[in-house]
Amino acid sequence: MSAKNILLAGFGGQGILFAGKFLVYAGMLEGREVSWLPSYGPEMRGGTANCGVILSDEPVGSPIVTSPDVLIALNLPSFDTFEKACAPGAFVFADSTLIQREAARTDIAAFYIPATRMAEEAGLKGLANMIITGKAIKETGLIARDTVRAAMGKVISEKKMKLFDLNLRAIELGFGFE
Repeated sequence: MSAKNILLAGFGGQGILFAGKFLVYAGMLEGREVSWLPSYGPEMRGGTANCGVILSDEPVGSPIVTSPDVLIALNLPSFDTFEKACAPGAFVFADSTLIQREAARTDIAAFYIPATRMAEEAGLKGLANMIITGKAIKETGLIARDTVRAAMGKVISEKKMKLFDLNLRAIELGFGFE
């Protein structure tokens, strides 16, 4: 795999930074060079949040993702902003519960996943981030499916271990979404 530039974006509190960290740990476990660069507004919750992740076979020269190969957008403002920046041929994953339009571009592969609704219906409120991440893993092969459990063990603290299985279930829901 050559370098994959990934941008995850949404509102603060949607788990953007967590999902990015999860992908980075998975990349490290697979022996890749990685970068994780969070960015968020001053608000505690509800402000903007995005996270650039790079997974590469070569050393990462810059952690800044300006032209993502993969975009995960969990809200309309993020989708509107970052769709334009995607590289031609990029994979774009949009939470269709919160994003009521389709991509304007025809040179990208767009996937619409009702992740927020799926999370609520499955009793996984707050885990739309991991549902959509599961779909992204399935469609792009960013990480191996058998790396998921070990990477989750790295990002969930001992104090929050009760969330381990819930996050794995959310990833599986996304992986199974057609």
